[in-house]
Amino acid sequence: MIEPQEAGPRLSRIYEKAGGDLPHILKVQSLHPRSLEAHLNYYRSIMFASSPLSRTTREMIATLVSVWNACQY
Repeated sequence: MIEPQEAGPRLSRIYEKAGGDLPHILKVQSLHPRSLEAHLNYYRSIMFASSPLSRTTREMIATLVSVWNACQY
């Protein structure tokens, strides 16, 4: 994993756009910044874009799926 202070220009911009540091589950993608950026954009689209589901409902669905899959994230 590449830490924010060790990141090159492209990865630094991704870290900055994400608010600084990232959880390890995402930071592991730092070795491939294009993949990390696509993942973050996908997440933002699912959780923050206009939708008939409220943000609370979307978070609840994500939480339940994690529980059903025995995933701690």
